[in-house]
Amino acid sequence: MKYLLNLLEILRIVGTAIAFYWGYKIGFAGTYDPIAQLHFMIPTIIVAISGTSGLEGLFLGNESAKMKGFEVGSNYQRQSAIALLSYAVIAVIVYFCNWGIRAELTILFTFIFFFFFSAINHGVDAVKNKNYKLQNLNRPFLTLALIIGLYYPVIMALKTL
Repeated sequence: MKYLLNLLEILRIVGTAIAFYWGYKIGFAGTYDPIAQLHFMIPTIIVAISGTSGLEGLFLGNESAKMKGFEVGSNYQRQSAIALLSYAVIAVIVYFCNWGIRAELTILFTFIFFFFFSAINHGVDAVKNKNYKLQNLNRPFLTLALIIGLYYPVIMALKTL
């Protein structure tokens, strides 16, 4: 089971790295197009992170909680998994319905808001409860890297509105 949880963690990171690689490649092909870049990156990143996290929480929640040093069997754990899955599903719907950059940025900001405060929660837990599990230590840094990586295309896309 731990192997599967570690694999999901790797899939999140690799999926996000692929989104950045191809997103920046798409965005800078010819003249810079932040809308095309984000149109690819937003659903890819959200599905890679929220989709896998939501599935993990629903189907491997107790094992995942133990691995992170959190309480097991909480109803909040299931609610959080459902919320994460909802971000992924909505990102895919927005993408395939081609609702445009405003809808894409809305789901991105909602997703980032959740993960920003989740990162703070993990960091506080690491310090306050001396819970030095890898997920608690890396979440704040990975979230910061995600925000920094998305900053430029988001700002450039906002300038076009």
